[in-house]
Amino acid sequence: MGITLKTEAIVLRSIRYGEADRIIHLYTPEHGRLGAIAKGARRARSRFGARLEPFFHIATMLHEGRGELYTVTGVDTIDSHARLRDSAVALDGAARACDAVSRLFEAGDPHPEVFALLDRQLSLLASGLRDTQPAALAFRLKLLLAAGLLPHLGSCATCGEREHLTGFSAAAGGVVCSSCEASAFGLDQETYAFLVGAVGRPLADPPPASQRALQQAERAIRETAEYHVGVRLRPAAPVALSQSPA
Repeated sequence: MGITLKTEAIVLRSIRYGEADRIIHLYTPEHGRLGAIAKGARRARSRFGARLEPFFHIATMLHEGRGELYTVTGVDTIDSHARLRDSAVALDGAARACDAVSRLFEAGDPHPEVFALLDRQLSLLASGLRDTQPAALAFRLKLLLAAGLLPHLGSCATCGEREHLTGFSAAAGGVVCSSCEASAFGLDQETYAFLVGAVGRPLADPPPASQRALQQAERAIRETAEYHVGVRLRPAAPVALSQSPA
């Protein structure tokens, strides 16, 4: 006989299945990423209503059966993040945030801080958070921190030098100095300041940066995820929406 889980969750993704069901990808604070089936969820009189749509923060009951998927047996809405649906930019940002969590954190790998971080990011997007790309990159840096993958930023990742940090190497593990940058790509001082500031500042207050600095920061984040966990992240923001004053 399977067990029943009672947990909060954020709906990462919802997929049509069969004639009336949905497959739901969830992120939970205590159980990490989970998959579940909501039987009859697409019927007009479904008891689940719209509560299993992407980006909803819910309280749910899940029954563990013999397969890999849990079965949704109950759902209550905690926060629908309804205002996300008023903006295409906000919706796209929410989708990219959920996708990054799905790619970086494996099923059954709980990180309560990631759940709180994702919920905060969705709330900020729903409230009209601006500067899409800086905010998205700050979110991803905090995800790397939670995953134990944050690049070394305090000194050269190769020799420990604290000055002349002019490059970034995922293989070395972070920023590198001018003497150790043979296998690195160039990193502007503004980019370095953005990376350090984005980690230390609140999610709602990412540091400003030029488009060049943001592109370098995104490359550093992307190459870190690819090198250390074999994960390829989608761009943090569409090119047309990510322009930031230099």
